[in-house]
Amino acid sequence: MEIFPAIDLRGGRCVRLLQGRADAETEYFRDPVEAARLWKEKGASWIHVVDLDGAFAGLPANWNSIERIVALGVRVQTGGGFRDLATVSKAVEAGVSRVVIGTKAFESEDFVQEAVKQFGERIAVGIDARDGKVAIKGWVDTTEMLAIEMAKRVADIGVQTIIYTDISTDGMLTGPNFQAQKEMLEAVPCAVIASGGVARREDIVELAKLAKTHPNLAGVIVGKALYEGKVELDDLIHLARV
Repeated sequence: MEIFPAIDLRGGRCVRLLQGRADAETEYFRDPVEAARLWKEKGASWIHVVDLDGAFAGLPANWNSIERIVALGVRVQTGGGFRDLATVSKAVEAGVSRVVIGTKAFESEDFVQEAVKQFGERIAVGIDARDGKVAIKGWVDTTEMLAIEMAKRVADIGVQTIIYTDISTDGMLTGPNFQAQKEMLEAVPCAVIASGGVARREDIVELAKLAKTHPNLAGVIVGKALYEGKVELDDLIHLARV
């Protein structure tokens, strides 16, 4: 199980939003590359980068930061505003290892299918859920589609990785929604990366136990707990691999 430290980009800075709310921002690094370098030094082999401006606007807006993080030699998984194939291609050409499609995946299964056809395993679908239903456009809009239904659809068309975020726990430091993650793991055959709520090392211990019975739990994204010093990345990486 891989630990993905999260870097959320807004206006070129590394920030965190409470439950995705644009009016609830905390800045942690003026230069996000400093954060990426720190996480790499502590053992991260992947970094999860979210372009918050891109998620709200529909087009990535922090290319410079993304490219500079890639240049550190760490694998980058990034999402936020990837809603056409040209933009996905630009990210791949820049060295991004995995592009996360969110809103557009909800809007068009044909788009996802074509993206998978062109870029294979470098395409992941991000499914963000509020009360079990898919939220899109930077979590601004909540749809009527169940997250598990969307997951089954994208898995059926060849998506190999799903990133599943429970919005209610994101940034709250209250622990993951273990039941929701378990239900998602049981619903699809593809790899699932869990996101939202990790607050303490015991949360990773529990998720590692879940991974033993559900081997498609491929990773966990950790954000605020790292920035607030609640957990140490090198310790989490060790726990995830035991």
